[in-house]
Amino acid sequence: PASAGSATGLVRIVHSPHDFGEFRDGDVLVAKATAPAWTPLFARAAAIVTDGGTLAAHASLVAREYAIPAVVATGDATVRLHAGQLVTVDGTAGTVTPHD
Repeated sequence: PASAGSATGLVRIVHSPHDFGEFRDGDVLVAKATAPAWTPLFARAAAIVTDGGTLAAHASLVAREYAIPAVVATGDATVRLHAGQLVTVDGTAGTVTPHD
């Protein structure tokens, strides 16, 4: 768990800034990690999920600032989840639950 709350949305795996154009309002941002250039996506995201990170990582800090759920340090979310998959992210419990 990195930022409290729960949200449901479609997975959008973002590998680099080149993928930003595919991101839609309400998507769940799934990435290996995020960086300051990614911050505009947080304003549009339902939730954040990253492979790496800590409570002090960019994704955790910015998600808390935007008050959106985040789960970090999953290890393999970018491999286990797929684009367009419906998931619920529970940033309080630290879980990501697929619905399909």
